[in-house]
Amino acid sequence: MVNIVLVEPKIAPNTGTIGRLCVNMGAKLHLVEPLGFEITDTRLKRAGLDYWHKLAPTIWPSLDDFLQAHGHERLWLATTKTQKNYFEADFRPGDWLLFGSETEGLPERLRNAYAERCITIPMTPEGRSLNISIAVGIVAYEAVRQNFKTFKELL
Repeated sequence: MVNIVLVEPKIAPNTGTIGRLCVNMGAKLHLVEPLGFEITDTRLKRAGLDYWHKLAPTIWPSLDDFLQAHGHERLWLATTKTQKNYFEADFRPGDWLLFGSETEGLPERLRNAYAERCITIPMTPEGRSLNISIAVGIVAYEAVRQNFKTFKELL
């Protein structure tokens, strides 16, 4: 359905939770190094429960390597540094949803290169950001909602 790309994720339990989400929704997970944890981290596997072995994430050695392979495809960049809401995006099957690290977000050079593809989740002025696993769930399931009348069509 969609590809979830985590650029330099730092927190193992967040990535584990996102991996669990990917298995349950049929999404492919891509991790862009450097990672803030080891793939063997028990916190990663604990958060991913018994789903982690079903995931088989693709690990990219760098953002440049990822972009060389997929930069020409339909990328959507989730960031707090844009005004375009995620529900204004026209998601299609096979799209790539990129999320930055929990501490730094997506690099500015990437946001600038794909400015028309930057999307955000609206929040109150009191909020600063959402947990990345929640943000991934919100955006990824909007892509599902836009493209499938029933979840069985997805499978």
